[in-house]
Amino acid sequence: MNGPAARRIWLCADDYGISPGVNRAIRDLIERGRLNATSVMVVGSSLGREEVAALQTAAASSRRCAIGLHATLTAPFHPLTMYFRPLDGGLFLPFPKLLRAGLARRLDPEIIRAELMIQFATFTDLFGRAPDFVDGHQHAQLYPQVRDAFLSAVKEAAPAAWVRQCGRGAPFLQRLGAPKALFLDGLSAQFRKRAARAGITVNPGFAGAYDFTKRQDFGLLMRQFLDGMPDHGVIMCHPGFVDDVLRGLDPLTDQREHEHAYLRGEQFAELLVASGVTLG
Repeated sequence: MNGPAARRIWLCADDYGISPGVNRAIRDLIERGRLNATSVMVVGSSLGREEVAALQTAAASSRRCAIGLHATLTAPFHPLTMYFRPLDGGLFLPFPKLLRAGLARRLDPEIIRAELMIQFATFTDLFGRAPDFVDGHQHAQLYPQVRDAFLSAVKEAAPAAWVRQCGRGAPFLQRLGAPKALFLDGLSAQFRKRAARAGITVNPGFAGAYDFTKRQDFGLLMRQFLDGMPDHGVIMCHPGFVDDVLRGLDPLTDQREHEHAYLRGEQFAELLVASGVTLG
């Protein structure tokens, strides 16, 4: 008698394009079969055509690797459109300011939509096709006002893509121990409703959020992420090799190397088998 079918999940490395070291680490894990998705930051300073070609080569060596757009609307990155507002010193707003502006209804969804359409067009120019899925840097796709512009842009530019919602669906008491995940759950509830009205597919479950400012046991975290993750759920990760470019753009540095080391190791492969999970 056959046992239950393995759950198929997406293990997605965010931030391809943020730095050469991050790019190398993501490609390494794809080639080893330890990732089956990555989302690309087209506003990143490290996304030339050589980096795109290297990613396509790595993905071609994998049985199935989805490549998505990592829509970016927060500092320290520059918009691709000339008239994007509001800005902070010529850059996108830091994510707390963008979130507060959305909650206060001070954003212009049409300006945001125009920026996202240019990011879609840039992705299509670089990869020769639309993205397989779309998510958001620092989860900006979930913010009030941003989410409507985001879903409208996806509907026009990549109607066959699925989009990332960040609700775990875990019991409420379990979520109380993870404030960041609980916050994302709340934002995701409205996002899922709007995506459903637009006829856009979302992932049925999400994990991967944790306090990046503290040294954490990523193996233990991954075990928790996999627990109860439904078929086609998404686990977000941020593997990378630290370099000067990354240090100048993002506070998440050393933990990226810890994630990479764990994901390429045998403990992770054994955990997937023990959990009845496959990357497919």
